[in-house]
Amino acid sequence: MVICTAQMMVVLDSTIANIALPYITADLDISDANRQWIVTGYALAFGGFLLLGGRLGDQLGRRRVFVMGLLLFVTASALGGLAQNEAMLLGSRALQGLGAALASPAALALITTTFPPGPERNRAFSVFAAIAGVGAAIGLVLGGWLTGLELGSVDGWRLTFLINVPIGLAAAWAAPRLLDESVPRDVPLDVPGAVIGTAGLVSLVYGLARAGEEAHGWGDPWTIAALAAGVVLLVAFVVVERTVKNPLLPLRLFAERSRAVAFVSMMITPAAMFAMFFFLSLLVQNVVGWSPLHTGLAFLPFAVGIVAGATTSSKLVTKIDPRFLAGTGTAVAGLGLFLFSRVSVGDSPQRLVEAATGGTPLGDDIHYWTQIGPWIVMMAFGMGLTFVTMTLVAVHGIPAEDSGIGSGVLNTMQQVGGALGLATLSTVALHFANDKADSIAASLQSAGGGASSAETQKALETVVGQAAFTHGATNAFLVGAFMIWTASAMLWIFLSIKHEDLHPEDAPEGVAVA
Repeated sequence: MVICTAQMMVVLDSTIANIALPYITADLDISDANRQWIVTGYALAFGGFLLLGGRLGDQLGRRRVFVMGLLLFVTASALGGLAQNEAMLLGSRALQGLGAALASPAALALITTTFPPGPERNRAFSVFAAIAGVGAAIGLVLGGWLTGLELGSVDGWRLTFLINVPIGLAAAWAAPRLLDESVPRDVPLDVPGAVIGTAGLVSLVYGLARAGEEAHGWGDPWTIAALAAGVVLLVAFVVVERTVKNPLLPLRLFAERSRAVAFVSMMITPAAMFAMFFFLSLLVQNVVGWSPLHTGLAFLPFAVGIVAGATTSSKLVTKIDPRFLAGTGTAVAGLGLFLFSRVSVGDSPQRLVEAATGGTPLGDDIHYWTQIGPWIVMMAFGMGLTFVTMTLVAVHGIPAEDSGIGSGVLNTMQQVGGALGLATLSTVALHFANDKADSIAASLQSAGGGASSAETQKALETVVGQAAFTHGATNAFLVGAFMIWTASAMLWIFLSIKHEDLHPEDAPEGVAVA
């Protein structure tokens, strides 16, 4: 219960803030360009320090690092819930990610030291994997419910952070009383690798975000400097990992072609999932007009789809080659994203003026059961097919001494890939939304669609923003579809491992394969 409670908090915070995004950005006056950092700040810190967190657990004792991670996570959650400005909130999200990077690998390792080998440990890992699997869906529903609440003067979105405080403190109090400490080992820490790699990723994401802003763009000197610094730092990270005695990211893991393809595909495909949660939650709230709880419930089919895909993949992975399972999974997930890109609202001057003056809202042009719900299930099913298969391929053939690192690298790839992908697609969305807003403004002017009062003008600006955001989001979905189809092409062409070589029971302990 203690270990799974901590893991649930870590997984929840990957999705719980998505539902609250419109309320956070409005309350703290966060720009559209910086809004993505609420999600990517957490993912970058989590992914960037995940491997280092695992090594710290080995060196200092896993229970000690587990409690340290929980307390840091709780402190960051309190800061986020009390945030008074953008910097305070984004800083708290990065601290949450760092706390998660300490607690998550220690939680997984503590199962090994707490439960003896055999059926008992296997059951514990199964419960742990189930918690990780359903946590994202629970986060969306819980986030929707909490965001819609108001306790006195406390805004509902703050509760999505503050709820972690009592839960995390309870887990931190119980851990020393219920969990055994591991024997500390003298494990060299590759701190320079962690710092350089994470700094490179942050710089790259910052450059991508700045490039999407209308006031800066790709030609802006600071944009170019950030992107160049990101590339230089990531090259330096590779050099450090090649030369240091005990690297954080052993490059030898990428020497086997099928494993390298699995790692890269597991870096690209989460980008699509991050984008779907991010843009779709904004679309259905800001354009369609759904409540936070309604929005959270609308994503529940994702849990059904991913469980169905994972179950199907688990049953077929020893009978069908991974190329066909994962290749089909990515193709189906990409098709789901492509169909999201077909969502549209009327943006003619007449339609916009009608919506602004009390006529049919723009959101009525979007229908959940024909334009959203089916594609959520389709995308989730494809993800389920892909994740299980690629997890087994990624850990296949890794020496026993590297098994923990192998699964850690896989988790790191997912977090970092999701953050980089979301940054890229946010830039795409912002670019197309700005272009669309300018185009609509010109059309309204030429059509004589000026507002007759200040109130009507404000309403017109709102619906223009809705139409522009929809256009930007659908173009981000389209680019995301081609990103995941690129991963699919890689799998079909380069993945050569056969199904006879894969044995789910041989996966390193703690890797969820079902």
